[in-house]
Amino acid sequence: MSTPTSPSPAAPSPAALPLVPLPLAGRTAVVTGASSGIGEATAEELAGLGARVVLLARRAERLAALADRIERAGGTALAIAADVTDRAAVRAAADRVAAELGGADLLFNNAGVMLPAPVEELAVDQWQRQIDLNVSGLMNVIGAFTPQLVAAAAERGVADLVNTSSIAAQNIFPTFAVYSATKAYVTHLSRHLRAELGAKHVRVSTIEPGIVGTELQDHVTDRGALDWLAGSKETMEWLVPGDIARTVGFLAALPPRVNLQQVTVMPTGQAS
Repeated sequence: MSTPTSPSPAAPSPAALPLVPLPLAGRTAVVTGASSGIGEATAEELAGLGARVVLLARRAERLAALADRIERAGGTALAIAADVTDRAAVRAAADRVAAELGGADLLFNNAGVMLPAPVEELAVDQWQRQIDLNVSGLMNVIGAFTPQLVAAAAERGVADLVNTSSIAAQNIFPTFAVYSATKAYVTHLSRHLRAELGAKHVRVSTIEPGIVGTELQDHVTDRGALDWLAGSKETMEWLVPGDIARTVGFLAALPPRVNLQQVTVMPTGQAS
């Protein structure tokens, strides 16, 4: 004689399941250097985590294609073509972000260039290009968007400024003197900004990557540096832009009380 059994409870329909908000929903992120590499990957990562993303770089066509890709995936993107070394253009971009999106509460300051060469070659144009972009361009963006970060933090309890430095800020690489010096500037500046802005609930973080495969290497013209890079690629697996993008997303999604001041992200096979 069979024993009656209770019917199994019906599985909840997808519509009945609670919706879990994306970790960066409601936030507005500005990404510089967004037309390629780490910036491009980070813009897509932050959009996937729910942030509205502002794409800032010089190449308008690349930005438009990225914005279209983000929006087709369900995200929100605003593309603004501007050179970060042009202070007026950066301030105009910040004004547009304030007018159209209410201001930024996350800034990923990533635009940069790497042009190694022996100092005896007196490649002064390359020295100046690195200083203009890696230092002055960085400051133009910080100057334009910090008021928005402070205002957002006062209202919501948290905002984020994440600067891209490099392992070159800490280590010694012959022929990379000027590039390394600009990245040491980024790291040290960020520590000071953290002390200044942390009390206002703006978290300041520096990411110091090891070798990442991006367009950065395509700009290198020095034969010795090119040979060194080629040799390193044969002996280890380089990082990819998505590795850094996920790190930025992780930093921004932490509870407001948590601030990782400095994050070094290295290829497993890179010793220093």
